[in-house]
Amino acid sequence: MSDKLHHPMPDCRTEKGKRLEESGLDPYVLHIAKQECELSLRNELYNLFYNWIGHSTWSLRSLIGSLELVDHSGQSITYFCSDGFLHPLHQDELNWMEDSVGKSAFSECKRQRVIVTVSGDEHDCAALKDYVTCAAPLYDSTGSYIGSLGLVVKTGQAWGLLETLLDSWILAVQQLSMRSQTDVTSHNLTRQVYRNERELRKWEILFQTTNKLHSQIDVNAVLSVVIDCIQELYPFVSLDLLLSQDYHSGSLPVKLLRFQQEENDICAKAFMEGRVFVQEETLPEGIRRREIAAPLSGKQGVYGVLHLTYSRDTFDPAEISFITLLADAAGNAFENAKLYEHSNLLVDELRLINEMTQKLTQSLSLHEIFDFACRELTDIFKADYCSIMQTDEERQRLIVKASNFPPMYHEHLTMGTGFTGLVYESKEAVIVSDYQQNDYKPSKLMELSNSRSMMAAPVLGGGEVLGVILVVHRDPHYFSYDNFKLLQALCSHIGLAITNAALHAELQRLVIMDQLTGLYARHYLNTQVQEMQKKDFCGSLIVVDIDYFKQVNDTYGHQVGDRILMQVSDILATSIRETDIAARWGGEELAIYLPRVGKQQALRVAERIRERVMNETNPRVTVSCGVSDWFWEDDKISVESLFYKADMALYQAKHDGRNQIVMDQSRSLTS
Repeated sequence: MSDKLHHPMPDCRTEKGKRLEESGLDPYVLHIAKQECELSLRNELYNLFYNWIGHSTWSLRSLIGSLELVDHSGQSITYFCSDGFLHPLHQDELNWMEDSVGKSAFSECKRQRVIVTVSGDEHDCAALKDYVTCAAPLYDSTGSYIGSLGLVVKTGQAWGLLETLLDSWILAVQQLSMRSQTDVTSHNLTRQVYRNERELRKWEILFQTTNKLHSQIDVNAVLSVVIDCIQELYPFVSLDLLLSQDYHSGSLPVKLLRFQQEENDICAKAFMEGRVFVQEETLPEGIRRREIAAPLSGKQGVYGVLHLTYSRDTFDPAEISFITLLADAAGNAFENAKLYEHSNLLVDELRLINEMTQKLTQSLSLHEIFDFACRELTDIFKADYCSIMQTDEERQRLIVKASNFPPMYHEHLTMGTGFTGLVYESKEAVIVSDYQQNDYKPSKLMELSNSRSMMAAPVLGGGEVLGVILVVHRDPHYFSYDNFKLLQALCSHIGLAITNAALHAELQRLVIMDQLTGLYARHYLNTQVQEMQKKDFCGSLIVVDIDYFKQVNDTYGHQVGDRILMQVSDILATSIRETDIAARWGGEELAIYLPRVGKQQALRVAERIRERVMNETNPRVTVSCGVSDWFWEDDKISVESLFYKADMALYQAKHDGRNQIVMDQSRSLTS
């Protein structure tokens, strides 16, 4: 802060100010001797102001602006600026007269003879639009208006206490002007100065605290500022901050506000009614005990209560007003910090949902989606365990597809039982705060893991329940309502990823399957044989052709022909292993690839198929088969050569009379 006094205006004579009633002068009367010359009066005011600044520099440290001394005409006598504050009227000759700057607190104070505050938009002068001016009238002992003392601050500052501060400063100046009185008067004035300084200090602390509160965006910082202010002003007071929601802090005296509904519970009353309550009682020792409960109110509601308890006659009625102002400022700052905290939480949640959605959509494998979602949910909610179940409607059960709790691997849960059944039937999420303290539905995961907190949510897709997600923790009351809402949001994205993966799997199935026979398509068989030849040491191929199939179509019609083709396809599918591949080769020709199988074993499979077709088809048909194989020692190994040799063997079987099997002879039968 600059310690320089400024007196830029030239000395000049102006007419006398208006005289007011004596009863209204006391707050603003300066004890200055009547001067014949206006110049002498301006000097007296300047000297008084200079002496007061010298004695009160410490009390002006909270000032962020300019303190102005103006004579009764509006001419500036001097002003005192804080460090870094750029005076809006910084030209050489300051002039607060109405004909120069238009409407301001100084012009209104001169007109109304009362303390006045004018906000930025109310000023006529463009240079003052971003500032607030506040001015109070000054009188001499005869009741003549001799000028005004005022403040100029930036609009963005907390200026609600400007009039109170200015009032206090004028009182201090007034006391300084009275020090030439008698010794008794001087003694009384000294006491008054002390009281005024103490009062001034109190309001300055409130002013500073309000500025600090509104500059905080952290809930913990807001509460710390309030507690520090109370402890500085009233170190003898027992203080508690009671909040309506759980707040975890080991360093602050913060407690949960409980509503016992007792008549003497002034904290609950203050919270419910949103006003200050005071309660007094006399202790057996004759000491009076007082309690004050002030609500921490914001624009959107009440967030807690400031509770003070003391056992000495220290407070006066004015303290209630002071504590109310402090509680209101704290409530607004607390609300702003909570809103900022909530907005950050929403931003984090949106970013988390976006990142998880991107990762989910990168995979079209159901297994990968389940495993990834299980890991991510466990990490996001810092949970102990997570299990994801998929719906199996045909068997009316839920199958555990992913879990970080080994006893739950591949568990089958019957629909309609436990929490999973409740979530499946209602399609609504459920949160359990303490599983052991309430009569809930049974949960296998909760019982086996000895957990106490749980969130369960359905995974929906197309309006149907695709599965159920359980997230649990061993501690009670672990998950918050925000966690609960976030889980539901994430479940919708997981459901979308599962739906996309299922559609992709179905599309892939349609691409590689023959729709009439239910066998694989030829291109899929080609691809699989090619891949297996890269890692296996041998394999065999059987090509099957229905004999006289054209005559069947001509005799019975194409519908019967299709039925015969499906019957033969079913025989092929039920005559081979799960690792073997049966495909429709084209028309009435079918093919079977047997990985890691030689010719002799392939011949037995082909013979089994030939006999079953001859005995199980209706109308009765027969098939011819061609068999070929490959071995890792062959000179040329390819899909094309394997199919060519099998096709040549089939041609030979049909040429030799049909209903028989021919093996490719290009390799030794001992294989």
